[in-house]
Amino acid sequence: MRSVAITGTRATGHRPPDEYGAIFSAYLRPFADGHFYIGGAKGIDSLALLWLAGNSAAHLTVVVPGTVLHQPTEAQQAIARTRERIQDVVELGAAELDTPAYHARNRWMVDHASMTIGFPHADEPEGGTWQTLNYTAEQGKPRLIVPV
Repeated sequence: MRSVAITGTRATGHRPPDEYGAIFSAYLRPFADGHFYIGGAKGIDSLALLWLAGNSAAHLTVVVPGTVLHQPTEAQQAIARTRERIQDVVELGAAELDTPAYHARNRWMVDHASMTIGFPHADEPEGGTWQTLNYTAEQGKPRLIVPV
């Protein structure tokens, strides 16, 4: 079974929600028979989780750096709405939700996946999404980059 880590910007308000549906249809649907590792954050993480839960039979694993209760409200709501479709929730138990904790979460997802699909904000040339995509490349794994 193919496994895919999803990474992306938290800033998604610059596009209407239906555009994300079209983007996910084009770039996630070809892998929708596999296993997705999705960070439990707001933005692309929550949007991809909702889309995959409603449009695929994929195995879904949500990975958070601390606990689900420490995630933003938007992310908690997306997880609750799709709970019946989520096979696994991995809570890494970080004491502080800081940059190192999020990078550790991203590395965990990449380490467990066979590839990464990243949705960076077109105006953000660096950040967590790019750190994850670069880590994927360092591991010799394929990455698909879809600027949003």
